[in-house]
Amino acid sequence: MKRTLLITLLLTGLLLKGVGRAYSQETLTQEIRNVFDKYVREEGVYNAFFRMESADGTLNLDWVSGQFDSGEKLTKNTPFYTASIGKTFTAAAIAILSDKGALSFEDKVADHLGSMVAGLHILDGQDYSGQITIHHLLSHTSGLPDYFEDQPVSGANMMQQLFINPSRFWQPEELIEYTRANFRSHFPPGKGYHYTDTEYILLGLVIEKVSGMKLHTYFQKHIFAPLSLELTSMNLRSEPMATPDFPMAELYAGPMEISGYQSLSADWAGGAVRSTGNNLNTFLKALLGEALIKKETLVQMQQWTPESRGTWYGYGLRKWALRELSPDLPDLTLIGHSGSTGAFMYFCPELEVYVSGTFNQTEMMQKHIVFLADTLDIINNRNK
Repeated sequence: MKRTLLITLLLTGLLLKGVGRAYSQETLTQEIRNVFDKYVREEGVYNAFFRMESADGTLNLDWVSGQFDSGEKLTKNTPFYTASIGKTFTAAAIAILSDKGALSFEDKVADHLGSMVAGLHILDGQDYSGQITIHHLLSHTSGLPDYFEDQPVSGANMMQQLFINPSRFWQPEELIEYTRANFRSHFPPGKGYHYTDTEYILLGLVIEKVSGMKLHTYFQKHIFAPLSLELTSMNLRSEPMATPDFPMAELYAGPMEISGYQSLSADWAGGAVRSTGNNLNTFLKALLGEALIKKETLVQMQQWTPESRGTWYGYGLRKWALRELSPDLPDLTLIGHSGSTGAFMYFCPELEVYVSGTFNQTEMMQKHIVFLADTLDIINNRNK
């Protein structure tokens, strides 16, 4: 699950804090906690996780709110569904394979997947399927439709299918066939931008074909284990390294608790990772700190394509420029990814702060960005 965030909702209700105030560490922590508690009280938020840490180690916050339906309290070791943050893991896996010389960002996808992509991208009677590159998939510039939220030729899209048939377990090949049969492409490869999970399903299949491993196995061997992400796994497909296994926090779509839906298997390479705030920050530090991939590869991952006002997309990374959203906002940048469940994983380079967490509620899809702007503005004011 995922979705491109709505700029208008981001701007609504954002108020700058007092500028030039002197902050003690205790005051800073309390003000950030007050903001967190405010958003936890939003209607429909049943649980929430928040992890913030500075690069120099002077700031280290790790908060959890809520409990399981059973009454058992959640802890900072309770994994949560990260939704489209999983795209960053998929892009990192592709980048690792690129560094090993197993593939190139400019490879034609058809060279790896063959007939699976035939007829997948037809526009105005022309088949562009053979022109799609890995670069196009990573950057959402292929022109392929989005099986999750695009309007199908007939029937329901995947967002609706999740609820129509919650017991359906989707295999990635089925998702490609579902897209081919029910959706239409938007533009020729490289001629526009359209956020689509279809591209990341194809990337997952490329990873499996090139590596000879199942996607969850590749993640485990090349990302989770090397970074000691013991509480991170792929939902419905693998278990975390930690013993005992910690159950995933309940996930909500409005009043509906959906964390047990087998239909969430439709996320796969587009967003099926479950993790914790600590593990997500560790992963993002390693990725941006070049511990996972080469410096030149990270530069390629940050070839930014305009997405919407103040927002760009790279390779499994999204960049927000708050000042470009509004001149009243602080001149801060966020680099990372979000999920449609109110999940977030970002680095603010100006403040050198990493922040990850979730509100585990699809109705917080836009509001979590407002929350991040509020919390980071507190730190920004402290530094003035």
